[in-house]
Amino acid sequence: MPTMLPNEPMIRSPAARRCRVQQYDDGEEDREAKNGDGGRGWSRWAGEPKREVGSVEEDYLTSIDATGLFVKRLVIQRVRLLFAQNLRLDWLSCFGLLMVVWTTTRGGVEGGQVSYDGRSLIIEGQRKLLFSGSIHYPRSTPDMWPSLISKAKHGGLDVIETYVFWNLHEPRHGQYDFKGRHNIVRFIREIQAHGLYAFIRIGPFIEAEWTYGGLPFWLHDVPGIVYRSDNEPFKYHMQNFTTKIVNLFKSEGLYAPQGGPIILQQIENEYKNAERAFHEKGPPYVQWAAAMAVGLQTGVPWVMCKQDDAPDPVINTCNGRTCGETFVGPNSPNKPAIWTENWTSFYQVYGDKTPLRSAEDLAYNVALFIARKNGSFVNYYMYHGGTNFGRTGSAFVITSYYDEAPIDEYGLIRQPKWGHLKQLHSVIKSCSQTLLHGVISVSPLGQQQEVRLASSFFRIDFVFSFFILSFLDSGECAAFLVNYDRRTEVVVLFQNIHYKLPATSISILPDCATEAFNTAKVTTQSYKRSTLPTVKFNSVDRWSEFREAIPVFGETSISSNSLLEHMNTTKDKSDYLWYITSVNSSKAQSLLTVDSRGHALHAFVNGEHAGSAHGDHKNPAFTLERTINLQHGRNNISLLSLTVGLPNSGAYLERRSLGLDGARLKNSQATNDLTNSAWGYQVGLLGERLQLHTEKGSSAALWSKLSASPKQLTWYKTYFDAPEGDDPLAINLGSMGKGEAWINGHCIGRYWVSFLKADGSPSQTWYHIPKSFLKPKGNRLVLFEEESKDPLNISIDVISIVGSAS
Repeated sequence: MPTMLPNEPMIRSPAARRCRVQQYDDGEEDREAKNGDGGRGWSRWAGEPKREVGSVEEDYLTSIDATGLFVKRLVIQRVRLLFAQNLRLDWLSCFGLLMVVWTTTRGGVEGGQVSYDGRSLIIEGQRKLLFSGSIHYPRSTPDMWPSLISKAKHGGLDVIETYVFWNLHEPRHGQYDFKGRHNIVRFIREIQAHGLYAFIRIGPFIEAEWTYGGLPFWLHDVPGIVYRSDNEPFKYHMQNFTTKIVNLFKSEGLYAPQGGPIILQQIENEYKNAERAFHEKGPPYVQWAAAMAVGLQTGVPWVMCKQDDAPDPVINTCNGRTCGETFVGPNSPNKPAIWTENWTSFYQVYGDKTPLRSAEDLAYNVALFIARKNGSFVNYYMYHGGTNFGRTGSAFVITSYYDEAPIDEYGLIRQPKWGHLKQLHSVIKSCSQTLLHGVISVSPLGQQQEVRLASSFFRIDFVFSFFILSFLDSGECAAFLVNYDRRTEVVVLFQNIHYKLPATSISILPDCATEAFNTAKVTTQSYKRSTLPTVKFNSVDRWSEFREAIPVFGETSISSNSLLEHMNTTKDKSDYLWYITSVNSSKAQSLLTVDSRGHALHAFVNGEHAGSAHGDHKNPAFTLERTINLQHGRNNISLLSLTVGLPNSGAYLERRSLGLDGARLKNSQATNDLTNSAWGYQVGLLGERLQLHTEKGSSAALWSKLSASPKQLTWYKTYFDAPEGDDPLAINLGSMGKGEAWINGHCIGRYWVSFLKADGSPSQTWYHIPKSFLKPKGNRLVLFEEESKDPLNISIDVISIVGSAS
């Protein structure tokens, strides 16, 4: 885009008159030329007398009309520009101004009431600068949705984004689930009830730190399937599910042209990260996915994130922390700059420190994206992260998800992040029309400083097959003063006024004079989150226990003379898979070595615990080595392999493997390779088959009193009354090791307190208990503990915040 303004960025608005631009067909244009009036017939249509002073007569501009279907010659007649005191505007500048009109209006792609051009989405004929936030419906509960969406709206958001979770909605082929936390229609209607738009990322591969990237595991058993490639079996099932979701939304009237809130949707997800691995099968898949999605005729635009070659009319978008610096831009001048994932912190895996991102850094990069990339849509990923309930988190991802987001896991506002971004949104919206319709220019203010100006002398409105160009009597101006220096605060001179810019900051002047906001100057007071133990379980009499049985060889229904792959054996029905074999031995000490491709392992010899080991997120494979004592005769070796979520990213996900890869016994005389011995298998735990976490299963089982000597693989049960009040609740499992927890049959997630961070603290101690999981009296708490920990120091804590927001 040409630089419109002189080096000294002093803006004065020219007085101007209103003119209209009408779409001509070729016949009308030819008739005008033959009549010899050079288009003056249009002047009579516009109803304006001829005025000579200060006018630019009969400039022609080739443009694409608002429907984006074909090129038309548009005549812009009698644009009167009255030059103000400090604005030098010559013919070249006029041409540049007209070129801005061309580049920002050509090629608009309409989808009913939602279209787009090179500057923004266009809704109801109006360009929109939109702030969006990710809230995933299954990572919270339906009773939380209204409050979360309300807080997002109050924080200055216009749009709520969510993925669609294929493995939740079609857990078995052809069997669909849209109830409870899976009720996406109810979630979208709640968004609409709050007056917000919806951005739906169908995928249906989503990654999202969600187990198996959102794909249902039954796909694994489809003959000949290769996920996310030009592969007919995968494309068949992907199209079926995508069509199912789109038709559901259509039937409920959820798309904007139907009066619903959905204005944007996504197909696939960050495919460029994996595309090269598929070689010649990658690019055709991209083309097919785009054509398939567009062919569903939803009436709203589609995007592909991190896909620089997204086929027209699909919009390529940016993901990351610094899209104001890294985004290569839309792959067509007809597409707007959209940031689909602005990471508000990051997901956390067991053993890693808590990812943090400051309010200042978030605000700076949002402002930079808007100023430098002409960005008009920013989605915060996540605005509320929520909870990976049950077994939904991907490999090694903790149960709490993006707790450092502007709204934390419990639905509480996290300050100063929420408040600082709210101020940013308000200031940018105050000059949004200037940003969306104005001319952009850049001028230096120092070696690492610059001003990015948006000046608006006209407004463009779209009405059916016309666009109306309005030249304003009172032009508008907005300035972004940018300091790229990461170390030094500077003072810059702009418009004869000095402005102090902290290091790596942007000051926003909505009127090119008054600093309304600086990204590094946080005025919102911080909140701190506190926990107060309310229900304690330190009485032995409150607890019952159930010891998990250690299976022995010969009593299993599955057998093989090799080590089976874990996921293909469990079919994602359980995290747990027993590998059982037996050896005959004289009484001797031996070294047991077990190789595993992930994720963790507990070894038992003749029913006694012999050792445990695990991998981590970066290196899931590991080897367990333990010296064991064998008894004379037959010895049972029972190895409990377990996953901590399934992998969720990368190419050829269907080929991934987990579980045992080799086993050996070595004594002073020989090495016995057990890898190809006879093995028995048991999918899942006895307690899972008995459904000890449910009321029926728990009542039918024989529980014992709490033992003074805790053992590995033990189920615990107790009851409690719900604390009074409306504050959020969490269970403090800081005294436990590893396992799962249920409240009244609802799994609140995996816990792994014993997997410590580098500083020696647990990756996660408190686990969210949604209020909707509780009843006033007699709530049932069930734990499955893999390690030898007792539950006496567990408590249920009230979560609250201290401090106040400005």
